[in-house]
Amino acid sequence: MGLLQSAQALIATVLGLARTRLELLSVEMQEVLARLVLLMIGAVAAILLGALALGFGAAALVMAVDPEHRVAVSVGLALAFLAAAAFIGWQVRREAKARPFAASLAELERDAEALEPRE
Repeated sequence: MGLLQSAQALIATVLGLARTRLELLSVEMQEVLARLVLLMIGAVAAILLGALALGFGAAALVMAVDPEHRVAVSVGLALAFLAAAAFIGWQVRREAKARPFAASLAELERDAEALEPRE
C-alpha cells in the first residue's frame, strides 16, 4: 500500500508541476500577445506620421534651397533617410531576438535538472 501511495503522490506532484508550468506559459502568452498588439499599433502610427513628416519636411527643404542646389539637397536627404532606415532596421532586428517564454523554459530546465538522478 505504501508503494501505491508513493506513486500516486509522485503523479500528483508531477501533475501539479505541469499545471503550474502551463499556467505560467498561458500568462506569458497573454503578455506576448498584448505586447505584440501594442507594438503593431505603435509601429503603424509611427510609420504613418513619420512618413508624412519626412515627406513634407523634405519637400519644404528642397523648395527652400536655390534651384541649382536642389539635386544635391535631394541626394543628401535620400542618404539621410537611408541611414535612418538602416538604423531602425537594426533596432527592430535586435528586438526580434528577444526570446519569448524565457521564464517557462527556465523553469522547465530547472525541473529537468531536479529530476535527474544524482550520483
